[in-house]
Amino acid sequence: MRPNYNNRDSQPQVKKQCYFCSNKISTVDYKDAQTLRRFMSPHAKILNHNRTGTCPKHQRMVTKALKHARHMALLPFVAA
Repeated sequence: MRPNYNNRDSQPQVKKQCYFCSNKISTVDYKDAQTLRRFMSPHAKILNHNRTGTCPKHQRMVTKALKHARHMALLPFVAA
């Protein structure tokens, strides 16, 4: 079976590991703004699991935590 190659270069694509599964973090805390910023774009949008590599379970937790942190004014809704 042929490895999956990216169109831009000849390196095979590597599936990203879930940040929370690999670090054995069971819950996502909305008060941890530094960790949550890792899952946001520079324009303060929530990145999808293809870009971040999170599993579906933790992606749902990240989304909920980001929305909660925005509501508590720990993170911006939009970046200027």
